This record gives sequence, C-alpha cells and structure tokens, in this order.
Amino acid sequence: MDGVGSFGAGRAGSTIDPIAFAKQPQTILRVLSWIFSLVVFASIVNEGYVNMGSERLHCVFNKNADACNYGVFVGLVGLMACSFFFLLDYKFSSISSVKDRKKAIMLEIGFSGFWAFLYFVSFCFLANQWSRTTADELPLNQGADAARAAIAFSFFSIITWAGLTVRAVQKYLLGTDMTLFTTEHMDGGAPTQPYPSNSPVGGTTEATETYQSPPFTENNAAPTYQVPIY
Repeated sequence: MDGVGSFGAGRAGSTIDPIAFAKQPQTILRVLSWIFSLVVFASIVNEGYVNMGSERLHCVFNKNADACNYGVFVGLVGLMACSFFFLLDYKFSSISSVKDRKKAIMLEIGFSGFWAFLYFVSFCFLANQWSRTTADELPLNQGADAARAAIAFSFFSIITWAGLTVRAVQKYLLGTDMTLFTTEHMDGGAPTQPYPSNSPVGGTTEATETYQSPPFTENNAAPTYQVPIY
C-alpha cells in the first residue's frame, strides 16, 4: 500500500481493494473478536440461566447474577465495538485530515486495550464462579456447556483484543508522511485549487498583447509655418 507513513493507510481518497482489506491481519483479528464476543453474549443469554424448581431463574455461575450480567455486558459492547471499528477500518483511507486519523488511531488503542483488560477480568471472574458451582446447583448439568463456552471464548477474546491493540500501536508509531497531505488536509478542510499561472511551465498560457506605439508620434507632427516672401 502506498503512503504507509500516513498511519498505515494510503493517500487520502485512494481506492480500497476489498480483497486486500479482507486479508489484512487487523481485519482478521476484528472478525474473530466479533465472533468471540457473539459467542460469549449468546451463550449466557440463551443458556446462562437455569430454573431451580421455581419461577425464578438463577445464573449458572454459582447463582451469581453479577457474573452473568458482566459477561453479557462485555460481550454485547464488544460486539457493537467490533462492528464500529470494522467500518472505521474500511473508511480509514478516505479520511483526509491527519488530525482525524490520529484521533481514530488513539481511540482504537484506548478502547482495544481497555476491552482486552475487561475480557481478562471476565475470564477470571467467570472461571472463579464456575469453579465454585456444585453439581446440586445444576440439575442434569443444565447450562454447563454454555458456561464453559463463555469462559473459553472470554480467554480467546483477550488474545484478539490484545492483538488489535498491538496493531493499532504499530499504525500510530508509523506516524505521518507529511508529503501526502496539504495544509488544508492537516486542518481538516477541503483542498483549494490554485490560481492559473501565466508561466508556460504551469501549462496555462494567456495571450499577451504586443505593445504598439501611440497613433501620434513626433514624425507625424504638424509642419512648421513659413513666412511668405513678397
């Protein structure tokens, strides 16, 4: 990709190759993070609560509702964040402002690193509560597979979100190749067209009027008066 100095993207407004975009490591990690977040969220919502002989549903993680709520929150927000950053990655090359590109990269670094930490907390929290869950609390082993899936994919999410953080940091460290942008791009404004030049080098020439002498010159002066001789 040309212009890799502009935070890992090409020139502003350059065309995007969907196949090349799909093969990027960042895109692959983004899709995996989306799938893992979906599994964590769906596992707890669909089978994370069991009925213990009453109308009230209990969380499979040691009947701790906070564990299920936390897993649902991390999975759902991670799912939406992956969708948002996926679109941002696809449209990143069309961002003409250097400042906007830098803000987007810093947002991705902060969020990806923070969400990797939250998934680490989710893994530790769910694994701890599951280890305290007894067989009597899960008759017929209800929700066991969903609980294990939520724990396992929380761990996998730590890896993918950490990888996204590393990729974002690498893009940030690439910095900006200032030759790819004009002053208007740096300020976030649209580039303006320069005025046409009269120089032949600029490709624009204008016909110039040749200088002409005034219609009356000294040669056309009136003849001198002569006194007649009688």
